[in-house]
Amino acid sequence: MTPTDTTSPPSPSLTLTLTLELSLDEANLVLEALGQLPYARVYQFIDRIQEEARTQLAHPGAGHHARESLT
Repeated sequence: MTPTDTTSPPSPSLTLTLTLELSLDEANLVLEALGQLPYARVYQFIDRIQEEARTQLAHPGAGHHARESLT
């Protein structure tokens, strides 16, 4: 039995997409945790989270009552 390598990302043909709903505080916590990992491993993921947040917070009615502090 060969151990599975959990550090490599899945191949593009096997990539699945998930939609998650997080509060702004939860998203910031995820970004904070990612900040503890090696930059080369997580920078694209951090960029995707920040871009999605900017897009959603830019729409009228989205995020006006929340603090906009995505790291």
